[in-house]
Amino acid sequence: MFVQKSKELAASRIPSDPFDPSTLHGPQIDDIQFNKILAYIEKGQEEGATLEVGGNRHGISGYYIEPTVFSNVTDDMTIAREEIFGPVQSILKFSTLEEAIQRANDTQYGLAAGIITPDNDKIIRFTQGMRTGTVYVNTFLYLAPQCPFGGYKMSGHGRELGEDAIHDFVEIKTVIMATPVKNS
Repeated sequence: MFVQKSKELAASRIPSDPFDPSTLHGPQIDDIQFNKILAYIEKGQEEGATLEVGGNRHGISGYYIEPTVFSNVTDDMTIAREEIFGPVQSILKFSTLEEAIQRANDTQYGLAAGIITPDNDKIIRFTQGMRTGTVYVNTFLYLAPQCPFGGYKMSGHGRELGEDAIHDFVEIKTVIMATPVKNS
């Protein structure tokens, strides 16, 4: 059921003009990123993942890629191990929350993770267990300017947004100086 709903959602998102406020899916930034994403999609198919929907260029001009969904993805596949930064969803099955956390952390990356559940115990276990800079709970890709954003491990250096972002632009210095004591 989850795979079917993911397919339907991806198929309903038509890449279009990024300057149109109703657009949910725009183009890739350049030819390099465009071709890199298409190569990941091809690699996913070569390694045995099931391409459920998408996977192609959209249109004849620009860097538009159809939203893409893969199922039957395994931990050893490239599309499960790399940060693609494109419209590609890899669906992996798991049996327990602990298994999902362990497998998600078994990577050199750690930008963001997300969980959708009404169960506060699962939320706490998940947020404590994930080695990521951001954990989304019952939402995804929402950012507020006062919340620091950045990853763990190979997913970035430092933080953007919030007070923590300032630390990349300043050097703090402590000066300690003895002064004569005058009691008057």
